[in-house]
Amino acid sequence: MGLIEQLRRRTPLGWLQLSHEKSRLLVALLGIAFADLLMFMQLGFQTALYDSNTRLHRSLQADIVLISPQARNLPSLSTFSRRRLYQAMDIPGVNSAEPVYLNNTIWKNPLTRRETGVLVIGFNPDKPAFDLPDVNRQLEAIKVPGAALFDRGARGDYQQAIAQIEEGKIVTAEIERRTVIISGLFQVGASFGAEGNLITSDRGFLRLFSGRQSSSVSLGLIKVKPGYDPKKVAAMLKAYLRNDVRVLTHKEFIEFENNFWRTNSPIGFIFNLGVSMGFVVGIIIVYQVLSTDVNAHVREYATFKAMGYRNYYLLGVVFEESLILAVLGFFPGLAVSLGLYQLTRKVTNLPMYITVFRALQVLLLTIIMCVISGAIATRKLQATDPADMF
Repeated sequence: MGLIEQLRRRTPLGWLQLSHEKSRLLVALLGIAFADLLMFMQLGFQTALYDSNTRLHRSLQADIVLISPQARNLPSLSTFSRRRLYQAMDIPGVNSAEPVYLNNTIWKNPLTRRETGVLVIGFNPDKPAFDLPDVNRQLEAIKVPGAALFDRGARGDYQQAIAQIEEGKIVTAEIERRTVIISGLFQVGASFGAEGNLITSDRGFLRLFSGRQSSSVSLGLIKVKPGYDPKKVAAMLKAYLRNDVRVLTHKEFIEFENNFWRTNSPIGFIFNLGVSMGFVVGIIIVYQVLSTDVNAHVREYATFKAMGYRNYYLLGVVFEESLILAVLGFFPGLAVSLGLYQLTRKVTNLPMYITVFRALQVLLLTIIMCVISGAIATRKLQATDPADMF
């Protein structure tokens, strides 16, 4: 209570100095808001990178996933022999082992006829591979030869085609010079690795890609019997299967994708660099403001030192200014970021959302940024003799 009373009675010297030069204060707040905007956007893109590229991973109905050792990420999985799935059934605790086929290819937009990228996924409709209600409700539809389901969240000019599909009209597209009938829709969304997704049956997949053998699979989805630990079953599979297949638990498969974009892709590095640049830009801007303010009031600070006030008091004044700038500059940056997030989400179909955790994260970075700037701005003040300041 004594500390609170002391703070209440204390003269807000930092605020008075900042508010005295309103134009300088406005420039400082705009600079901090810009730095916060940079950090918000880079963190948003980074999170969207991980979320969008693992949505299919998270929806897989599997406890353990088999992939090729040459696989880099979901659009570039390579293939392995289907025999490994049959061999996996010999391991105690394995309930089922089903293949999934994937191919990142080019198709023609159903209406505009423009060529764009799409990830084609094929699996046995009698053995659902994804925990996607829209897909599982239409499994009978993809059993029809040439039929497929289209991702309504794909990036591109598909609004008219989606409207016709919803009306029950026949919409066709072309892949590998073969006609595909779009018989339904589902929702996953675009990612950094694929513009959209197309789901068909395993037979439909092999019909589209005639050069692909049914014995060469992209993913192996393994379900574990009740009462068995997936990690222990995965360890037994690693010991039993040959080196031409990689065994991952469901969580490890998600982390496998994230790790590719985090370390093996330049995109992850660029986003981390963008956050760092925003932080550094903020430090420079706030330092310039506080340094100018310190120089403008150097005689007043000298008077304080001559009266016996110690350096920590002067530091407290500058840190007070730093915290005020951090808090006041944060909210304009947050407001503009909310608008840009919504715009980006609408244009790119990427999962861009500002969470409470991200807002607190940027606020904390802003406070640290301003405190560092304040500490740098007061270095000269601490080392100077009061007599030299007049």
